[in-house]
Amino acid sequence: MSEQQITLPIGGMTCASCASHVEQALRQTPGVSHAAVNLATEKATVTFDPEVATLEDLKRSVATTGYEVLEIQSSLDGEEESDLEERKMNDVRLRMRVAWGFTIPIILWMFAEMFFGILWPNELVYNLGLVLLAIPVLFWVGRPTYRSAVIAVRHGHANMDTLIALGTGVSFLTGLAYFFFPVANYAGVAAMIMAFHLTGRYIEETAKGRASQAIRKLLELGAKVARVERDGQEVEVPIEEVRAGDVMVVRPGEKIPTDGVVLTGFGAVDESMATGESMPVNKRPGDEVIGATLNQEGLLKVEATKVGQDTFLSQVIKLVEECQGSKVPIQEFADRVTGVFVPIVLALALGTFLLWVLLPNLMMIFVEGGSFLPWVNPELSVLTLAITSTVAVLVIACPCALGLATPTALMVGSGKGAENGILIRSGAAIQTIKDVKVIVFDKTGTITKGKPEVTNLVPVDGFDQDVLLQLAAAAEQGSEHPLGRSIVEKAQADGVQLSELRDFTAIRGKGILANIDGRAVLVGSRLLMEDYGIDPSEVEETMRQLEHEAKTAMLAAVDGQLVGVVAVADTLKTDSAAAIGELHRMGLQTAMITGDNHRTAAAIAKRVGIDHVLAEVLPDGKVNEVQKLQEQFGLVAFVGDGINDAPALTQANVGIAIGTGTDIAIEASDITLVRGELIGVVEAINLSVATFAKIRQNLFWAFFYNVAMIPLAMIGWMHPVLAEIAMATSSITVVTNANRLRNVDIRPAYLREVATTPESGPEPAPHSVELAA
Repeated sequence: MSEQQITLPIGGMTCASCASHVEQALRQTPGVSHAAVNLATEKATVTFDPEVATLEDLKRSVATTGYEVLEIQSSLDGEEESDLEERKMNDVRLRMRVAWGFTIPIILWMFAEMFFGILWPNELVYNLGLVLLAIPVLFWVGRPTYRSAVIAVRHGHANMDTLIALGTGVSFLTGLAYFFFPVANYAGVAAMIMAFHLTGRYIEETAKGRASQAIRKLLELGAKVARVERDGQEVEVPIEEVRAGDVMVVRPGEKIPTDGVVLTGFGAVDESMATGESMPVNKRPGDEVIGATLNQEGLLKVEATKVGQDTFLSQVIKLVEECQGSKVPIQEFADRVTGVFVPIVLALALGTFLLWVLLPNLMMIFVEGGSFLPWVNPELSVLTLAITSTVAVLVIACPCALGLATPTALMVGSGKGAENGILIRSGAAIQTIKDVKVIVFDKTGTITKGKPEVTNLVPVDGFDQDVLLQLAAAAEQGSEHPLGRSIVEKAQADGVQLSELRDFTAIRGKGILANIDGRAVLVGSRLLMEDYGIDPSEVEETMRQLEHEAKTAMLAAVDGQLVGVVAVADTLKTDSAAAIGELHRMGLQTAMITGDNHRTAAAIAKRVGIDHVLAEVLPDGKVNEVQKLQEQFGLVAFVGDGINDAPALTQANVGIAIGTGTDIAIEASDITLVRGELIGVVEAINLSVATFAKIRQNLFWAFFYNVAMIPLAMIGWMHPVLAEIAMATSSITVVTNANRLRNVDIRPAYLREVATTPESGPEPAPHSVELAA
């Protein structure tokens, strides 16, 4: 049995260290080949062999770390997911408000003592009051933090809550110790640390909510009900009851309930939710429509073709979740650090306390050097300074910033991509595409529209155009190739009667062989004719002329005798030349792979500005050509229609599938472009470059923060409260920075320049994306 992939919502994780332990436990489960835990989405993506591992096994593995697998919901349960997030947000908000309700009086009380030396009403009541006010902050609203810390320790590891619990616990104990030993009362400080910690959690959750906004929007897009025809009657049913084959009635202003094909009616459909394109698309009988898109005008009757988890919207949501559950290679080092981060911090905290106890004179030199800071007081006892420095080390260290650096940027980037018709499968593609040197395009359906038309019929002596068209079209009736279909469509448009097709064989990369009324008909390339002993030299001049005009010339023969030449031209997509020009401007080289002969391929390449032309390549040879380009240039991206390009998409360092409708081969590619326009390739590169830039910035600041702040805390330069504020700020900064991705303009430079003046500055550097402030 093949492997399966499942996404598990994990409850109880609070930091990157938690995610690291859950991920490690899942990876060690027999039958699991891959596991990735995303702290930002609080989900684990697991690939496993269902014959070896079961869902219960995965749940048990998570439970061994002290966390739990929550109820697995359908990808389309948008309301339930939103309700869950709302309850979580309300709980975090309430805890923050209660914490500050008790902490603000502590601050005011301490303010009077710090600045005016007033212990109101007396020393005993003041110190006892600080302890009593701190109790509800720590042990009521702060209880989940302590509970998480205890669970982690009980399961043999430590997390960020362990650090907070130790820091606040030690501070609170000084309040009790004050009555028996010569040590300052820091119980009020413990309450402040917890209040700032809960505030940081609230702001972080709010920012994470904004980061995941795109996928929530997608979840909310789906129609809730559908009108279907049942027993000749039009009835309204919940969307869950719609079945493939049902005929749905869609009136103007209504959403199309699920993917389908128009049976009757003409309409204009807003497909911006899928493609990012604001202009409505005209629909007529036979056209595909995407579920959740909006019918703006006209009454449509649509036959449902895909329902539930098979719909285009479900696949998009699945892909976005998959990207958010993946990892960027640059994150691997951060993950290794995160795995040992908390134990290292605990060791540093213990080392700090021992340094103060064993080398007090040395440590006091540092304190006196920092006395210019208003919160550094050299007059405090060595024991007090040892405790405050230790607490500061515990609360300032932040594995969260490291854990959120990559996932939040991936969340925002993949969500923005989905809104613009760019579906990114993996974080690895985001990192790789910025270093790509060559973009390779398949010709048909990628650079061209993939809807060729017959332009010339040139019979040889003894035959006329009607016979040539009749034979070629009859033979191509069995073909699925766009060139073959164009010949059939030409015959149908001209009212040509086609004979019955008996036998049909497609000869890959060369043409077709068919039996028409007992006669053997060949339609295809020179190679096909030569394989069957037919000499095409008498029409060679005609073929060359047509090929110079960028037309595909196909030979037709019957019973071993040449009949003539059928020329077909596939029109270029309107944005092909502009997109390829933009790629050149970004410093990239371009190549085109096609089965066409060299002359036709060269003519098309010249029109759009392609650098390297790879002509007469059979489908099986695309992989070899991609390999050669990789050897010559380095990293290569391949852009194809995703239908017969799967091997080449896989071979390339980044595979980009481009197409329209609901049948794009999403599974075959790293990036899928829904719109079917080449400009999408430019936008995908711009989005990937911008997303990776955010990931790199976030990782830098997360590492820099920890490396710079922990030493300052050790030497007594960081007050515990300021340390907690700094810790919370680091996580908030990382998430906020990721959210700035939503303002990035991923359009090609020439479109951005339309809205700018010549004085707006120099051209962007290759592979650069302008970030909005």
